[in-house]
Amino acid sequence: MSNFVRVLSMALLVLTLWGCAARSVAVRDVVDHPREYAGKRVTIEGEVTGSFSLFVIKYFTVNDGTGTIGVISENPLPRKGEKIKVTGTVKEALSLGDQTLTMLYEEGKWSGK
Repeated sequence: MSNFVRVLSMALLVLTLWGCAARSVAVRDVVDHPREYAGKRVTIEGEVTGSFSLFVIKYFTVNDGTGTIGVISENPLPRKGEKIKVTGTVKEALSLGDQTLTMLYEEGKWSGK
């Protein structure tokens, strides 16, 4: 019985961690509370509202209905209007006075929703 309980506990832990990793965060939460998310890995879902590429810098914006955030990527850019899911690390890109630009640095590849 003891081994069964251990195996069951480990399985529940793995499922819980997997569920947390896959859960999307509202863009508004990240933008409104950048200190809470700085350096953390998050997943967002939304619609691509624009993109920009200059030499090695690839950038696109995602709006999930609560707000818009910029995403820096090394992957091919998604099309405007495409619904996607992106996972990355939240970083402060620029701070000027009381204004802060918070970005998501993509890890892996975005996926269609």
